[in-house]
Amino acid sequence: MALWNPFADLETLRQEIDRAFADFGPAGESSHAAFLPGRGPRRYPLVNLHEDQDHLYVEALAPGVNPASLNLTVAANQLTISGEKRRMEGDVRPEAFHRSERAGGKFVRAIELPVEVNESAVAAEYKEGVLVVSLPKAEKAKPKQINVKVS
Repeated sequence: MALWNPFADLETLRQEIDRAFADFGPAGESSHAAFLPGRGPRRYPLVNLHEDQDHLYVEALAPGVNPASLNLTVAANQLTISGEKRRMEGDVRPEAFHRSERAGGKFVRAIELPVEVNESAVAAEYKEGVLVVSLPKAEKAKPKQINVKVS
């Protein structure tokens, strides 16, 4: 029977609270991620993170982003995606809008990676509004098969 350790539960709660505050970033920084007016700050671009035996894959939904503006960096188990989403083109005066839901501007999104990756072999492709980043796992992060000797 496992013993209940209240300090372990408190440590888990502290870590979750730290993560929540880290997501907001420094004061005022969250406004850069507000791509949905009237709904408060939201992370942009929206991402899926999945893995297979040898790679991590990040799929970022980023329609309207200028691919030339995309910048990816990988450091200390963290992928950072930054870029700029184009604002509506044309010469429309703000008072002429009846509804404006397609915001634009610069963005930065940091994604914590669950394992170490080989930074020198990261590849990325932007196609039809989706950025796909392939991050090969570092050798020490890959599962190792251990043979058992029978005597």
